[in-house]
Amino acid sequence: MNGQFIIKVGTSLLEFSNYDDIPNTFDNVIVFKPEFPDSPHSEEDHKFIETFDGKLKELMKRETNASGN
Repeated sequence: MNGQFIIKVGTSLLEFSNYDDIPNTFDNVIVFKPEFPDSPHSEEDHKFIETFDGKLKELMKRETNASGN
């Protein structure tokens, strides 16, 4: 999945354009901005868009410095 993804590792902000390149552990998610398919959206596009929430939640689980941890 392509987009803009920024994470914090220590005092550094790292930016990724491909979700799959994000490391397994990091301090915090700063920006989660996936690219949406062009309109009009097909049924397949809608199914893809519906995965965005789960992918954000997965990243949040990988945070090592999340609030409350």
